[in-house]
Amino acid sequence: MGKDKLRRFAEIETFANVYQLEEGKLLKGNWAKQHFKNEHPVVLELACGKGEYTVNLATLFPEKNFIGVDYKGNRIWRGAKTAIEEEINNVAFLRIQIENLLDFFADGEIDEIWITFPDPQPQDSREKKRLTFPTFLNRYKQILKPGGKVNLKTDNDQLYAYTCEKVSELGLKIYKNTDHLYTSDLVDDVLSIKTYYEKKYLLHDKNINYIQFSFE
Repeated sequence: MGKDKLRRFAEIETFANVYQLEEGKLLKGNWAKQHFKNEHPVVLELACGKGEYTVNLATLFPEKNFIGVDYKGNRIWRGAKTAIEEEINNVAFLRIQIENLLDFFADGEIDEIWITFPDPQPQDSREKKRLTFPTFLNRYKQILKPGGKVNLKTDNDQLYAYTCEKVSELGLKIYKNTDHLYTSDLVDDVLSIKTYYEKKYLLHDKNINYIQFSFE
């Protein structure tokens, strides 16, 4: 591991807005009250990477709480440090494997989920690793409040098509859906947020896919 990664791992150990592995379990069912010290809605960004979407959403919606979830601590470091430096207090980060969500969030604790540019896991043998595989969807359904929405934003056409297929098979309710976001009429302040990687994709004229759905 490089010196820079080691430094970042050491630094996030000192961040009050980062929870790593087992320590996050202590907040299950009480993230709003115990960490954020309020009763505001809680929104997750899964596979948050550097936390750009998490931090930007928190800035747009100070009346909500946002938690970025990822396993790579050296990436989480960037978003967590930005939130501390800019005094954005409605942001936290959780370093865990996403398949373990149910160990960290109670039934109905979450108001909304964002999945922004996740690893598409394109090989058929890795279908179960896709964050919109039915097993993951069932976990989201469990932790979401009734009517809570899931948002997927991806440059990967295969993952987008796969997700649309699973949403249709399960009879889920679709609110918004496009395979060319920035030429659609859906773009608003939220969907205009661009991560580092999204900006790179757009420089190469890559289309961005987006779908928003709920389980009821």
